[in-house]
Amino acid sequence: MTNRMDLSGSVTKDSVRTQCPSGISHCQFWLEHRSDVMEAELPRQVYCRMPVVVSGKRSHTLTQELVKGSTIRVSGFVAYQTSQNGLGKLVLHAQDITQI
Repeated sequence: MTNRMDLSGSVTKDSVRTQCPSGISHCQFWLEHRSDVMEAELPRQVYCRMPVVVSGKRSHTLTQELVKGSTIRVSGFVAYQTSQNGLGKLVLHAQDITQI
């Protein structure tokens, strides 16, 4: 099975850096994507806003230049995450980030 996503867009909030009790660093931010695509031979405007997390030793290196408004391309995998209040959401776990 394959779980791979490439998404480009703009960072909508400044990143938040945390560290879990086991010492793993995390950086979280929101990515907003807008584009025009063809679906069923008709043009369609596409919009999504997705949380992104970068974990591990590379988290600082990949995110050190990110600021609100940065235009980037993120590659990684998607996972379902349930918050403390029981609400679920898809999260893009970044393995590579490129400034556009």
